[in-house]
Amino acid sequence: MHVPLLDLKLQYQTLKTEIRAEIEAITDSQMFIGGPKVEAFEKAVCKYTGAGHAIGVTSGTDALLVILMALNIGPGDAVVTTPYTFFATAGSISRVGAKPVFIDIDPATYNISVPKLAAYLETQCKNAGDGTLLSHCGQKIKAIMPVHLFGLCCPMDEIRALAAKYKLPVIEDAAQALGADYPSKDGVQHAGAIGEFGSYSFFPSKNLGAFGDAGMVVCRDEAMGAKISALRNHGGERRYYHRMVGGNFRIDALQAAVLSIKLPHLNAWSAARQRNAALYRKLFAAAGLDKILTLPSEPYAMSKAPNHHIYNQFVIRAPRRDELCEHLSKNQVGHAIYYPVPLHLQECFADLGYKEGDFPESERAARESLALPIFPELTADQQAYVSDKIAEFYKG
Repeated sequence: MHVPLLDLKLQYQTLKTEIRAEIEAITDSQMFIGGPKVEAFEKAVCKYTGAGHAIGVTSGTDALLVILMALNIGPGDAVVTTPYTFFATAGSISRVGAKPVFIDIDPATYNISVPKLAAYLETQCKNAGDGTLLSHCGQKIKAIMPVHLFGLCCPMDEIRALAAKYKLPVIEDAAQALGADYPSKDGVQHAGAIGEFGSYSFFPSKNLGAFGDAGMVVCRDEAMGAKISALRNHGGERRYYHRMVGGNFRIDALQAAVLSIKLPHLNAWSAARQRNAALYRKLFAAAGLDKILTLPSEPYAMSKAPNHHIYNQFVIRAPRRDELCEHLSKNQVGHAIYYPVPLHLQECFADLGYKEGDFPESERAARESLALPIFPELTADQQAYVSDKIAEFYKG
């Protein structure tokens, strides 16, 4: 049996007629940049997430980049984030000339560790005397950028409390978490719309995937929303007039139209991923694999948040991970490693001065983590085959 890590063709077949009709309408109109399709999708995301303002952009990476530009973050500044995430998180910080400051992860959730974040801000940073917080290397800390990894929200109440204490904005990297719920003390909130800013990616493999690259910024403040909207269009608030330098970060009308068709199905797809996760747990327990593997944590499972984990990936910790990967490949079971090299050990960040051993939990996760197929259309027979092949590896 062949079990792919992801099969986008199955999802497309259910929406094919509607999507093709929409694409044909756009090609007939020849309105590819901006316009009513983009505006409609932005309004739909606002309604879905509860965000005040939504601005469609070219990718999740550019969403982070344009947020940092809007905050005037640049050389001499620092943004606190995690080393265990996709490259774009820290890459966007570096691209504006600032420095990423890394905090290790919680080993259970893979998200940034709040106790370690608090300890860093309280013991390794200095107050410059004017209310500015200086990092351990002397840069001005301008924001905290938590990452909701694999479809699970960070503990945002605690993070926002720390941010308020030090007067820092929170930029949520929610690239993998559109649709995830967080059980805040103020009620259920939605990933990306909890802090001052949020970013989403619509890369095709995401829970809500475009037909190519696309992304979205959400924010609370109307003035910042207007600024980001201008920055995505070369900094121009009207054509050929520029008060600031921006970039070409505009989402295509084609992508907005496809995503508008898909968005109403997102909750059902998330529910299917949750059902698949529950079945894996049953299969692994029956095979005794729950004593060998470490399964994904569900810290909010008993809360009133229905989408407490949306499983953009189903990530286990596996002994002899690399050998297991070889075994799965031989048996045509799709899998992936997120992420094999934590960011503090990437060659391009050597100038930050970090070394192996600085973030042991991120490094351990890089050695042990393995993502298994979890897409909504995955069948029970396919999941049983995955479980059987893993059991075969460990038990012979």
